[in-house]
Amino acid sequence: MKIRFIQVAGISIAAIFCLTGCGQKSESPSLQNSTVNYPLPDPPVMVNCQAGVRGGRFIISEPGEPKTFNYLVSSEASSRDIGRFMFWGLLYFDVPTQTVRPALAESWTNLPDGKTWTFHLRKNLRWSDGAPLTADDVVFTWNEVIYNPAIPNPLRDQFILNGQKFTVTKVDDLTVQVVTPQVYAPFLQAFGYDVPIYPKHVLEQYANSNFPSAYGVNWDPKDIVCNGPYVLKEYKQAQYTLLERNPYFIEVDTNGTRLPYFDELVFSIVPDLNALTLRFLSGESDVDDFIYPYDYDTFKAGADQGKFNLLEPGIGLETTFFWFNENTNVNPQTGQPYVDPVKLKWFCNTKFRQALSYGLNRQALLESIDFGRGLPQYGFLTPGYQNWFNSNIKIFPYDPDKALELLKEIGIEKRNGDDFLTDTDEHKIEFVFNTNVENPIRKKMAVLIAADMQKLGINVIFQPVEFNELITKIDDTHDYDCILLGNYSDTGTDPYGAMNNLKSSGFDHYWFPRQTTPSTPWEARIDELMDDQLQTLDLTRRKKDFDEVQEILAEQQPLIFTVTPMYYAAIRPDVGNIRATPLSYYRVTWNAEELYFKK
Repeated sequence: MKIRFIQVAGISIAAIFCLTGCGQKSESPSLQNSTVNYPLPDPPVMVNCQAGVRGGRFIISEPGEPKTFNYLVSSEASSRDIGRFMFWGLLYFDVPTQTVRPALAESWTNLPDGKTWTFHLRKNLRWSDGAPLTADDVVFTWNEVIYNPAIPNPLRDQFILNGQKFTVTKVDDLTVQVVTPQVYAPFLQAFGYDVPIYPKHVLEQYANSNFPSAYGVNWDPKDIVCNGPYVLKEYKQAQYTLLERNPYFIEVDTNGTRLPYFDELVFSIVPDLNALTLRFLSGESDVDDFIYPYDYDTFKAGADQGKFNLLEPGIGLETTFFWFNENTNVNPQTGQPYVDPVKLKWFCNTKFRQALSYGLNRQALLESIDFGRGLPQYGFLTPGYQNWFNSNIKIFPYDPDKALELLKEIGIEKRNGDDFLTDTDEHKIEFVFNTNVENPIRKKMAVLIAADMQKLGINVIFQPVEFNELITKIDDTHDYDCILLGNYSDTGTDPYGAMNNLKSSGFDHYWFPRQTTPSTPWEARIDELMDDQLQTLDLTRRKKDFDEVQEILAEQQPLIFTVTPMYYAAIRPDVGNIRATPLSYYRVTWNAEELYFKK
């Protein structure tokens, strides 16, 4: 799924309080107690990794604090970074190979119609509180949470085909049947892995009332029941989140040792990305999944001295872009349009957006911010999406003259000797430009983008705001002109992960979310193509559909993309089972339950 790539910040903290020492040993139950007092499922999931050693505390610096521990309603990185360790689905997704394997479900079948799936759960599955995990929990998750219109979540759009939901029913305590309206190409990954299963016995009372408040940051950790490798032990606002091993987790290694290996994970909140880097370089954290090109030389020097391992997995999937608010609706509370009608007229004009794309000096951005380590980006995907990337889309190389020519075609030009642009009604062309204040790279990029727009004669009022305010603007108030943000994919490269971004009804259809009907013919065409590519197992047809989607987006420029940097990662040298990949936002920690400290 595409998720907002928003690096946010907490308040500065002192050294890691009572959680002293990277990789410090902490007391944990013996393996015998783990398997006797907390019986394994039948059969357990055997992971084919190098057999490791249990123990230790693994510290991750986190540029932001969670808004919630409710993974299903989270849509920002700071919550999902933690929630991914707490919740597990029917299946597991191996990122480097882009394949699914069994998890809560031991096996599955699909009838010849391609639409009828049956999942067989393992025996003796348990929630972290010891309660049985059964088919009732699976059915609850889907019918009372995912498909509940009263519960906002960014996943729902992926599981509605031509207005029809999947039919999810219980066959018996260990068997669930799912019937899709039509063939659904990414079914196993999307249904089996992307949606974590939630405990009915804990959350049923919230399903028809206030589900988004469930598992909030103010909840007692003991009440947050989950099924992933870790459970919440403690949360200190603006300081840290502490996870401890889930004693009922389902995985074992080839020696029968129950995973995860680390006793605890600590997410230490830092004020910004620079602090994240400093924490790692000073030895106060154990991993840095997000090394930017401008820091490469510093990390390379440390790696050459043997202080840590520097990993170079390649071009990633992350994108950074800005968009204009094209929401034509009226605020029901005020009776006023969400967007100033004067500005809305500009923002909804394709030539206006194309002109600004021509006016963006992407190569200068790349050199200034990423030291040339990366590529200019013009379309929805980066080249990291090797199987889906369309290299034949229209591009908008830096051409200020072309930009001014397009603007003039729609009546926007410099008049009366002024050095600024006005429209035919003599309104000065200007807009407010937001990004999140805690991200220094994005702030620098925004300043450079604003300077490019100023050169055209557009007055850009740059106003970085705090993360929570930015999310409120996007999701709730729709009170903004233009925003710079980004996406990452945490579920692989299949196009289904972009459904909530690209469908006009999508929760994260940035420029105009949750439309009842498509506001433009080209958005209606994208809706049609995105639905079609889901409903065939013919990869050639799927690729053709998604190629056209990329071509439409490139032509219309609702999202104006900037650059694709090379990303790097680093980890302390005594950690085993590292399988770094560019296909995950979490380049090193995507398989954290398998990582361990070498003796």
